[in-house]
Amino acid sequence: MVVVEILWWLAPAGVATVIAMAWASWAGRPGRDDPVRSEAAYERFAAAMAKEHPAVGRPRPPTQRDRSTGIAVRPSRRGD
Repeated sequence: MVVVEILWWLAPAGVATVIAMAWASWAGRPGRDDPVRSEAAYERFAAAMAKEHPAVGRPRPPTQRDRSTGIAVRPSRRGD
């Protein structure tokens, strides 16, 4: 009798697992093949990839590299 009561604690986790498995199998199913929609999407993608990136030709801002020692040091306050 005690073993059955202990196993009931696993029931919510088992139900949640089964629901998650069902949702994952439903979400991972292959979608419908809509040739009109997929062709238009491909054309939009091809046009976007053919465009020049807006940042081309702009100089990159200089990066200041901080010498890292691996130790976090809090800056000291002067005048205290």
